[in-house]
Amino acid sequence: MNWIIDNAARIGELTAWHAALSVVPTVLGLLVAIPLGWWASRSPRIYPLVIGTSGLLYTIPSIALFVLLPKVLGTRILDPLNVVVALTLYSIALLVRVIADGLASVPHDTVQAATAMGYRPWQRLLHVELPVAVPAIGGGLRVAVVSNVSIVTMAALLGIPQLGSLFTQGFSLRLTLPIVVGIVLCLVLSVVLDVLVHAATRALTPWQQKAETA
Repeated sequence: MNWIIDNAARIGELTAWHAALSVVPTVLGLLVAIPLGWWASRSPRIYPLVIGTSGLLYTIPSIALFVLLPKVLGTRILDPLNVVVALTLYSIALLVRVIADGLASVPHDTVQAATAMGYRPWQRLLHVELPVAVPAIGGGLRVAVVSNVSIVTMAALLGIPQLGSLFTQGFSLRLTLPIVVGIVLCLVLSVVLDVLVHAATRALTPWQQKAETA
């Protein structure tokens, strides 16, 4: 307990960095994945190309990506931007298929009705298709954000501060407590973010809750 109390400020700072490095790429990945998923859902020919290419992104080892990105972006090896870009790519890889399949599952009659009412393609996407696909997209977001919480820890090997730093500190000092604290906080952060995404999904789909209670 003395170690935790003495390092409480640093632990709080590392947790805040970890949360930011997990959430920001998830949001950026979602913003990029929505148009890609919409494009893929509209064309059977494009679907396998977009889904296959995005899926390949997730096979790139995170450490290799963290090391290569500074050379591509012209950043320093310790720049958090490298982590943000890498995890944004992973988020895109996880979300594109979910969004494409979610949009493709929107009832054809609903899409036709919106078209008949004069909705343009982008209006139909924003006001009809995306709201209907929110439950599926929310499920993908929960997977993406929890996955990012885990992958961020690998950046500690490059010296970027976040909860993974507690793992490297514990290993270098041969102390178990920092490693345990880091693991527990990663688990807590994952649960909190998962609950927040789930709550946001429910808030955006009030009609689904009414259907469940009916």
